[in-house]
Amino acid sequence: MTVRAPRPLARLLPGLALLCAALTAQAAAPAYPDAANSDPVKLGWMVGSPPPADKQIRFADGSYFRFPQLRWTVSHFRELMPTVGVSRGVGAPGKLQYALRNDIDALTFTPTGASQPMTWQDSLAANYTDGIVVLHKGRVVYERYFGSLTPTGQHGAMSVTKSFVGTLAALLAAEGKLDPARKVADYVPELAKSGFGDATVRQLMDMTTGIRFSENYADPNAEVWQHANAGNPLPKPAGYQGPQSYYEFLPTIHGEGKHGEAFGYRTANTDALGWVIARASGKSVPQLMSEKIWQKLGAEQDAYMTVDSTGTAFAGGGLNTGLRDLARFGEMLRNNGTYNGQQIVPAAAVADIRKGGDKAAFAKAGYSQLPGWSYRNMWWVSHNPHGAFMARGVHGQALYIDPTAQMVIARYASYPVASNKAIDPTSLPAYHALALHLMGKR
Repeated sequence: MTVRAPRPLARLLPGLALLCAALTAQAAAPAYPDAANSDPVKLGWMVGSPPPADKQIRFADGSYFRFPQLRWTVSHFRELMPTVGVSRGVGAPGKLQYALRNDIDALTFTPTGASQPMTWQDSLAANYTDGIVVLHKGRVVYERYFGSLTPTGQHGAMSVTKSFVGTLAALLAAEGKLDPARKVADYVPELAKSGFGDATVRQLMDMTTGIRFSENYADPNAEVWQHANAGNPLPKPAGYQGPQSYYEFLPTIHGEGKHGEAFGYRTANTDALGWVIARASGKSVPQLMSEKIWQKLGAEQDAYMTVDSTGTAFAGGGLNTGLRDLARFGEMLRNNGTYNGQQIVPAAAVADIRKGGDKAAFAKAGYSQLPGWSYRNMWWVSHNPHGAFMARGVHGQALYIDPTAQMVIARYASYPVASNKAIDPTSLPAYHALALHLMGKR
C-alpha cells in the first residue's frame, strides 16, 4: 500500500522532514500498513541495479516521503540529496560498554488515555521503531534495529537536529563567545529589518520570537512553503522569483506580536540561530558540531546534514547520525557535558538546558500531552520528578535523558504520521516505566 502525499511535497527541500511529514499529517489519515507489512526490506525498495521501476524512490518526484517509502528514505537521505559531512575526525571511536538485559521486552506500561497495558516490545512495533538504544549508568542495556537501519547505518534525526543546534548556542554562550542578551541583528545585520532583528538571541534559542511564520501546511501561501521553496536545491521552476536559499529567505520574515511572550514552535527560528552561530563562531554549523562535539565524543561514524543550493546546512532538521552516536551525545549531556574522558560541553550550558524555560510561555502553545513542560535552548524539558528532558523530531525521532534514573534512550523511527502527538501516548509512558524498572522501582 502506498499513501501519496499532497502534490507540493515534490517541491520540498532536502531533509526538511518536519515540513514533508507534517504535510502528510494534515491530510485525512488513511489506514496505514503496520510495521511488519511496511518493512522496507520486506518490500524491496531500491533493490537491484537498477531497482524495478515500481521500487524506485526519488527526491524530485516526492516519492521519497510517501508512506511506506518513507521507511526506506529515513535511513538513506544521502543517496537522494546533497549533504555536507560532520566529521568524527581520525581518532579511534570511544568504546561503549555493554551489559545487555533480557527483562526489558516484557516490561508493561499503560499508554496515555488507554485502559489496557502494553509491553515494551509491542510498543516498538506500534511506533514503527527503526532502531533503539538504551543506556543505563553509561552501559548499553538494550539495542534493537529494524527495517533499513543497521548499526553501521545513519538515520534522519529530523527536529532532534534543533537540540544539537541549541546545545551549540548554549556552549558558545558558556564560553563567552555568544551573548544571549544581545539582539539577533547584532550578529546578523542582514536580519535587522526582519521579524528577527529586534529579538534577543535568547528569545531565538527558546523560540519565543514574535514572527509571522505559519506552519499551516494546508495553506499554500503559508511561510513554511516559502521556506521550503527557498531551501530546495533543485533548479527552480520557470517564473520563480522568490528567495534562492535559506539566507535569502530568512530576511523576508516579518514580525508579528511581541517577542518573549509565548513559545511558538517554528523551524525558521533554528535556521536563524544557525546563522547567528556561524557569525559568532566564524564556522558553519556542521564544522562547529564536528569540532566541538562529534570528534570529542569519539563517535563511531561521521554524521551529515542536508543542504540548500548554496551548501548551507539545514539547521532546523537536516542532521543524520548513527544511532549509537546519538546515544553517546545523550550520555554526555546526562553526565553534565563530560564524556570520553573530557568536558565537551561546559557544565553551565547543560545546567541551563536542564533548568528549562518559561512554563507559562510554553503553556500558551497548547501542548495538551506535555502539561508542565517548557522549552530551553531548543530542548523539551519535562520538569517531572526525574528531571527528564528530551530532543524530539517528527515521525518518532527521540533522545530522552533521565538524570535520576541514569538512563538515556535514543530512538529512530518512521511512524507514518508526523506529529509527536500521535506517538507520545505509547512513548513517554514507556520511557518513564523503563526508568522506574531500571531503578528497581517496578
